[in-house]
Amino acid sequence: MSDIELLTVIERYLNGEMTAEERARFEMLRHDNAAVDNSVKEHKQFTERIKQYGERLAFENMLNNIHDEIDVQALKDEFVHHPSAIVRLWRNHHSKISVAASITIFAVLGTLFLSGYMRSLKQEQAYINLSKDIAQIKKHPGGQGVPTKPQNIPPANFGGIGSGFALSSDGYIATNFHVVQGADSVYVQNANGDFYHAKIVSTDPESDIAILKITDASFKSLGTLPYGFKRGKSDLGEDVFTLGYSKADADEPVYNKGYLSASNGIKGDTVKYQLAALDVSFGNSGGPLLDNRGNIVGIISNKFEGASYAIKSKYLFKAIQSDSLSDKLSLSSKNKMANLSRTQQVDKLQNYVFMVKVYNR
Repeated sequence: MSDIELLTVIERYLNGEMTAEERARFEMLRHDNAAVDNSVKEHKQFTERIKQYGERLAFENMLNNIHDEIDVQALKDEFVHHPSAIVRLWRNHHSKISVAASITIFAVLGTLFLSGYMRSLKQEQAYINLSKDIAQIKKHPGGQGVPTKPQNIPPANFGGIGSGFALSSDGYIATNFHVVQGADSVYVQNANGDFYHAKIVSTDPESDIAILKITDASFKSLGTLPYGFKRGKSDLGEDVFTLGYSKADADEPVYNKGYLSASNGIKGDTVKYQLAALDVSFGNSGGPLLDNRGNIVGIISNKFEGASYAIKSKYLFKAIQSDSLSDKLSLSSKNKMANLSRTQQVDKLQNYVFMVKVYNR
């Protein structure tokens, strides 16, 4: 019997495809022939390892899917900045967190079992780092004892406020040029009340757009932006909404909605849209204007004789191509808010909208 024929017979034996008579004869052969018996054992071990490896890959895929569903940055912000919300956070997410933790443990154990066969030195170091992370979580259960980042204290010479929104996860923010014009220093404040110093890295006075960059070392990545940026023109009558800091004495963003009432601004200004039923104030300047699907279609600019105006998003694409901007930005057209309700869209959006505080000499 050739090796291939023997392998075929062994697979039929292990898969239970033999008749009772065939199985009895083969087991007698195993008993009398040590080489055949060893081949059966080795093949069985091999198939079990392959199966376990497949199960590990399935666990990792499940973990990645669950991780994508959990807003990691929101969870982090809740733990670090709002310890009092831990009980509410656990009630809202305990099932996903428990499943993710269980799958992580099984994936690590399964990989360790197979490490002698399939793991490189690079993978081994990655699992060591993962173990350290798990140990750190156990050391600080529920977020207790996790150090908070230092709070920045803005200067006292407050000059005014506006709004802004993230262009990237690493701290680039769009606002109006007229909001930061003549500023000695600029700070941005997120929905959690944390201040970060920002510098003006690019301006386009003609389109009334300014690009800021958060420079504080304590600033952490925002994670993937939930909204996309629309290049094309929006339609007349299209519903839109905005989120901005329209109240100077409040540290929370305000939601407003309306519709596009004209394709151009005052006296045929082609840079802007005219908006109706959108109640904005000076603090909204620089805030995002979004359509129903969660795409950025403009930047709130000003209000005149009862009508509001927004700079069209295509001019934002032009602004980020400025030679004064050292880092080249790429605005994504993909968004994760298209199928969400409006309340869910606003909940996602508020972590990426900032109050822009201007300080003058």
